[in-house]
Amino acid sequence: MIKYKQNIDFKNETTNLAIGVFTDDKHPLFNQLDEAVSNELSSMLGEKLVSTKFKDITPIYSLGSIKAKKIILVGLGKREEYSVAKQRQVIGKLAKEAEEDLVLIIDTFTSRDTTSAETSTTAAEALTLATYKVDSYKTEEPNAKTITFYIYSQTDVQLAIERGVIYAEATNHARQLYNEPGNKLTATILANKVANFARHHQLEYTIIEKEEMKQRNMGGIIGVNQGSTEPPKVIVVKYQGTADFDNVTAIIGKGVTFDTGGYCLKPRTGMLGMQGDMGGAASAFGAFEAAVRLHLPVNLLLVIPTTDNMVSADAIKPGDVLHMMSGKTVEVTNTDAEGRLILADAITLAKEAGASQIIDIATLTGAIIVALGSETTGTFTNNQEFFNQFRQAAELTDEDIWQMPLFPRDQEALRKSLVADLNNSPVGKPGAIMAAAFLKEFVEDTPWIHLDIAGTSEIKTNHDLGPKGATGVMVRTITKYLENQT
Repeated sequence: MIKYKQNIDFKNETTNLAIGVFTDDKHPLFNQLDEAVSNELSSMLGEKLVSTKFKDITPIYSLGSIKAKKIILVGLGKREEYSVAKQRQVIGKLAKEAEEDLVLIIDTFTSRDTTSAETSTTAAEALTLATYKVDSYKTEEPNAKTITFYIYSQTDVQLAIERGVIYAEATNHARQLYNEPGNKLTATILANKVANFARHHQLEYTIIEKEEMKQRNMGGIIGVNQGSTEPPKVIVVKYQGTADFDNVTAIIGKGVTFDTGGYCLKPRTGMLGMQGDMGGAASAFGAFEAAVRLHLPVNLLLVIPTTDNMVSADAIKPGDVLHMMSGKTVEVTNTDAEGRLILADAITLAKEAGASQIIDIATLTGAIIVALGSETTGTFTNNQEFFNQFRQAAELTDEDIWQMPLFPRDQEALRKSLVADLNNSPVGKPGAIMAAAFLKEFVEDTPWIHLDIAGTSEIKTNHDLGPKGATGVMVRTITKYLENQT
């Protein structure tokens, strides 16, 4: 829980206090707190009994000199090296180590380039992200103590705190969806969750069922779903933030709730964790949630095609031909390249619904992990101006992206099928690039950004901004991009 604290009296405050300390600079509020404890803080720093090294956190007992039991000194390092990224890291670490309610004297955590309001947004975001815990199905869970964090500033930062909380809560909701087991998050359950959100916020939404998909010739998602007993869904939600529904951004997320690979079956080790193959849908929904809760003056379409990819006598086989919603035909040479098939129909649907530009996000290819590892999201585009604006947002949220190439030869490689317009996965070609090039065939000239989060959707270890597991990557970047357009 995070609350704004409007006033503070260092002598009489009973909640523990956290104060940021630079190696080469002291904030006036530090001096006030130091005076309240008879200059003991400056004495300890002068005798090097306390470290101001970045992320060194030292609790000091007040021993009755003030009413708060402890003062937490938080090392920020050198001021010139301090940044917004470091704000997130150090406050996240502080949140994870907190054992009792805490007042953050937030003005002491600002950098030269940030205001108290901006730092409060970052702090609220970091506190909420760092304290996220995975909801599990264990029958004996330890009772977790609820800690309240108070953010004190000499200026009014209430709205700034609320913004940071929304950014982080939307990310945490995406994390939780990703972490759900496949039998606990089917296409139907996912559709119901999105529908509940839409109803709560009085948004126009549609859940396209299988029969309507057939009428619309959505062969991509129908084909992927053929081997399953779970019906597919295409979820469409409209958010209108301006008087006219124009300049519409479509956010499209891949929602494969479990991916066996189909007849191109994954090995056992490759199948573990495949409940997270709907990570794109989770992040798309998270970004959409944040935009709605922030009441951004933008117009959005959320489009989530969702199904699982299973094996049965009815499942598609290598060599089968699918008729897509766009009218194009696709030879399926790899049933484990299913994400691009359902996204292609979703892209066509978004264009028909009036999308002016498209952001699609997907755990699409293992090849992007080979190229960029697990900390950088691979990004493709057909519009450099669009991408440049998006990259600025990524820099502000510290979610690393890298622009990957698309050449005319990549499109030509897809068009060499003997039996269809396109081949969904040409053998011997670069996998992440081929996946993006395939989507580009359906995007055509609509400004478009494709985010391949196969490597960045999950982290294997605990970190300053949360536990191991889902990251909710790109929720904050997409939201920041949308916010920057206002």
